[in-house]
Amino acid sequence: QVQLVESGGGLVQAGDSLRLSCAASGYTFSIYTMGWFRQAPGKEREFVAVATGSDNSTYYEGTWYADSVKGRFTISRDNAKNTVYLQMNSLRPEDTAVYYCARHRGGDYDTARAYDFWGQGTQVTVSS
Repeated sequence: QVQLVESGGGLVQAGDSLRLSCAASGYTFSIYTMGWFRQAPGKEREFVAVATGSDNSTYYEGTWYADSVKGRFTISRDNAKNTVYLQMNSLRPEDTAVYYCARHRGGDYDTARAYDFWGQGTQVTVSS
């Protein structure tokens, strides 16, 4: 069965960096677009970044980011390791949230309903 397992979260200070990992299993990882979302307490889950898979049928290929993280976060994937990463630099207190990776099934990349499988999440806390 499909499994997504995030790791790499933690407590850091503003300006620090973290790298999140999401290990996937149970499906052909390389052909699926993968996304990262986050959810802060009392807020809705929000899009962070996406990296398209090799069988992307929507013509567009590459990576996209939420405006709030553009220039600070980088999404990448290692298809040989079935893993997607989120490198987070220059972290801010407002980046504090539970971060989730998810498998895209179709539709707009920045909407949670476009994803069919989710990991359990990893907590990132940024102190000021």
